[in-house]
Amino acid sequence: MEERTLVKRPNILFITSDQQHYNTLGAFNPEIVTPNLDRMTQEGTTFTRAYCPNPTCTPTRASILTGMYPSQHGAWTLGTKLLEDRTTVSQLFSNAGYRTALIGKAHFQPLQGTESYPSLEAYPLLQDLDYWREFHGPFYGFDHVELARNHTNEAHIGQHYALWMEEKGCLNWREFFLAPTGTMDPNLTHTWHIPEEYHYDTWIAERTNALLEQYAAEDEPFFLWSSFFDPHPDYLVPAPWDTLYPQGQLTIPHLSPGEHNHNPPHFGKTQEEHPYFDYLKETGLGIHGYHSHLLPEAERTQLVSTYYGMISMMDKYIGTILHKLDELGLTDNTIVVFTSDHGHFFGQHGLQYKGGFHYEDLIKVPFIVRYPGHVPAGVKSHAIQSLVDLAPTFLQLCSLTIPPAMTGVDQSKVWLGLETEARDHAICEFRHEPTSIHQKTYVNSRYKITVYYNQTYGELFDLVQDPGELNNLWDNPSHSSLKMELLLQYIWAELGKESMPMPRIWHA
Repeated sequence: MEERTLVKRPNILFITSDQQHYNTLGAFNPEIVTPNLDRMTQEGTTFTRAYCPNPTCTPTRASILTGMYPSQHGAWTLGTKLLEDRTTVSQLFSNAGYRTALIGKAHFQPLQGTESYPSLEAYPLLQDLDYWREFHGPFYGFDHVELARNHTNEAHIGQHYALWMEEKGCLNWREFFLAPTGTMDPNLTHTWHIPEEYHYDTWIAERTNALLEQYAAEDEPFFLWSSFFDPHPDYLVPAPWDTLYPQGQLTIPHLSPGEHNHNPPHFGKTQEEHPYFDYLKETGLGIHGYHSHLLPEAERTQLVSTYYGMISMMDKYIGTILHKLDELGLTDNTIVVFTSDHGHFFGQHGLQYKGGFHYEDLIKVPFIVRYPGHVPAGVKSHAIQSLVDLAPTFLQLCSLTIPPAMTGVDQSKVWLGLETEARDHAICEFRHEPTSIHQKTYVNSRYKITVYYNQTYGELFDLVQDPGELNNLWDNPSHSSLKMELLLQYIWAELGKESMPMPRIWHA
């Protein structure tokens, strides 16, 4: 009888940052130090054109879980939730016998819930430590979760992270967080006085590594999401990372004079001291990015230094996870993907943080794939990726069935170096209010076009001739035929991404 060799199913280690600009990897930007992410670029493939499906947290994170766009899975903006009846990639892996876990940031649900839409990540449950001491899942298909919700010193501190600090002997943890939960002075900026040993980077790495040890000991396949919070503002990082990048040694992005002259009106308003945006407030809730983006020059310089320090510190702890894979002998059979949920502005186009501004800085993300012996090492690929593609690609690489309702594209052959591309465009959605802030961007190998609901203005950029996106061609008469062609391509792309929950099985 012929002997059959059983192929061991690969593991998935998915590592994410939060709000990280695509050009903040030391391998490609000599101004920043990220040796561990650089190692991943040397041992895997870096995709230089990876896009988020939405430039805010909840919609994109829900797209990662479901393999569907925000307009399809329902978590269309911040302050909404991914409904629990949605099929998630974590549940599919769990059903297939994988151990599934999420350590760190979820943000699949809002900070407040209602009777109709309860939230596990909401007040007051968020800070009921007795509850979190007992609860570790299941949660959206993850068998095991250890969660937190705060970025840096936010008052949202609680859940498993607060419990971990207490277990580590940090009983005074409230001193490092803002009121009403904590007692930290809100006037302290950039340097966070929390000891590094109690920082959430340390917590995420330690708990991730503990699970890796458990999975290795039990010889079980795993789908593990290690979800870091940095470098999402506020800009705070412990010593010595707060002084790693002295002011005057970094390139500080800036506004180019006149660049918003041909842009939709909300771009130029951001450069006013007291802009009026009330006309966009439809729900009465916060609208990210619609405010003055003017900052003193010294502050602009300092925040970039701190932002880079946050990334370098996070890189250190990503390194401890990669080293743990090596130590446990898991490296060769583990697909590791690093990316961020969306990008970030730190002065580009005169903008800060995020909002309804679909420049590459905000919608493009760092994206590295490593799978030794399978994914080409030391390669840079310009194949377009979307974070909505992660779920179907993970499933395909692990020989699991992709649900027909998923609208992301299977990128497995591109990751493996067998094909040059799996998609010729990406779509980014931003619906932050039901009608008043609702836009979509279509981007292909050369051009990018953005349309706004019920508006005749828009954006059209030639990313080859104008990589800095300084010259909006939307109203340029010499490009009117190009605009019409791109609008048609965008409509085709919208039609093409409609979900088909089942195939057609008979004539009628």
